[in-house]
Amino acid sequence: MKTIWVIQHTQAEYLGLIEDHLEGRNLRFRYFRPFVAGGSLPEGTAADGLILLGAGPYGVVSGHILPSLGPELRLAQAFLQAGKPVVGFGLGALILAVAGGGGAEEAPLRFEVADAEITGLGPAAPQRMPLACYLRDRPVLGPGMAPVMAGSEGEMLGFTVGENSLGLLGHPGMKRGMAEDLIMEFSETPEATVEALDALGMAQREIAESLGPFMVALIAQTGWMSPSATQR
Repeated sequence: MKTIWVIQHTQAEYLGLIEDHLEGRNLRFRYFRPFVAGGSLPEGTAADGLILLGAGPYGVVSGHILPSLGPELRLAQAFLQAGKPVVGFGLGALILAVAGGGGAEEAPLRFEVADAEITGLGPAAPQRMPLACYLRDRPVLGPGMAPVMAGSEGEMLGFTVGENSLGLLGHPGMKRGMAEDLIMEFSETPEATVEALDALGMAQREIAESLGPFMVALIAQTGWMSPSATQR
């Protein structure tokens, strides 16, 4: 059984609907919570992959900087150098972009449900899907990175790093309750939260339906169902 390390940055944001899809494929995941008392990050690259979750209002270059940013960058770099897949959602995608040789630029805290068009994740991926985006700052792509998902106005919402890693500016398996808890967890909140929560609630069925084919594409991208996730 393969194991994926999942780095959690807040109590509210976890894998959400993605958990069932990993469990259904016999992929084990283990959460690490560096923000709790006594919590820490894993060392080395013994897992078959790494998932970096979002972090609400924490930033990479603006706002309140993620406290564990430095160690997480080094961890993501180690996985990339070992040829093992890294997946980032929200702020996790920013960490992936920086670790992969790109960067990040300042952008305001925002919460929206984007109509994402997928263009580069293979035939299994849905053409469009709702993507709940709750983050600040914006990734800057570097060498070996390519956009694969865009919003209705052409803004980049997803990108690949190398052959087996993927960053999304939103969480593809977010539940409305997760977003509500995330808003309540911090004093800083984005504008139009009520409207975004309503949009997320209305999109829950479509999120669940599109997550199935999206996870097929994600698993193919990462190689987690192949004999060795490092041989891609």
